[in-house]
Amino acid sequence: MSPLADWETLCESVQGLGKKLNQDRGRVRGTGSAEDPLILTVADGHGSASYPRSDVGAHFAAALFVDKGREFGSCLGPGSPGGRLSRLHDYARYELPERLVRDWQTRVWEHWHRQPGPEGADAPREDVLRLYGSTLVGAVVVPGLFVAWQLGDGELTVVDEGGRVRLPLAPERAELGDETASLCLPEAWRLVRVHWEPLPDPERGPRLLALSTDGLSKSFASDAGFTAFTAGLYERLAGRGVPGIAEDVPRWLAEASRHSGDDTTLALAHRAERDDDPRAAWASAPEAARPWGPEPAAEPEPGPVAEPDAGVPDGTTNDDEETERR
Repeated sequence: MSPLADWETLCESVQGLGKKLNQDRGRVRGTGSAEDPLILTVADGHGSASYPRSDVGAHFAAALFVDKGREFGSCLGPGSPGGRLSRLHDYARYELPERLVRDWQTRVWEHWHRQPGPEGADAPREDVLRLYGSTLVGAVVVPGLFVAWQLGDGELTVVDEGGRVRLPLAPERAELGDETASLCLPEAWRLVRVHWEPLPDPERGPRLLALSTDGLSKSFASDAGFTAFTAGLYERLAGRGVPGIAEDVPRWLAEASRHSGDDTTLALAHRAERDDDPRAAWASAPEAARPWGPEPAAEPEPGPVAEPDAGVPDGTTNDDEETERR
């Protein structure tokens, strides 16, 4: 990777068809330098009548992860107490998840006391936390290190230097139905999965990091279809960069939402080599493969968007309601 290589980023979210509110949140911050860590995160509020404030919970989750990501990156600075990788590894695996969950639950509790619901300000804490339930996926990249965390569903997808697609945070066993871990559980930090990847050689570091809520992966009939989507996305990024796909991503996510019936959010960072203005390369690049499956004879336009109260189109499943795993 040349000295001119850097990260180009994008974050988009599409509200699910028939839903009154987008309960996903996504954030991308930073450049990947020691002083300015690259931070990506997506959060998915559980939705449904059982979780009426999950959009607020997802907002708190994404915002807090950005704060924790910056704190984590600062631990690698000269003279910092977390400067040794062994110490930082323990911090990433144990301390950061616990602090993140505790801070999220504290923020939720404070929000409830400022704006209590019909249950009243003195409602049981566990019941209040449930109203804000959300999942979270987050990643931090600094020179020499890539770390990611996940609680609940959603995906972290990585494309390495050889073009191989991998999902380093995929659970050992698939969660059942709509069951998922959640920030609202009393000891949610025990359920956080952590990926730790030192990057001593920049040439062998990831070329694409993509974080997405499950509205994207569930729009495919199989895991292989989702992997093919990521491979096609990387192929297009390699040829055109983020400027070349920025206008297409909302359409792709809307198509995914039509199939999954859920809000769909994608946050990505692509490692690109820069010799000049990327828009010049985009203008001259050949058309890359479509990320959304095989090239059809004629690409159909998305169908009409349903009215907010029209429900989910026939043939789809609505994953709006998720149940936290205890």
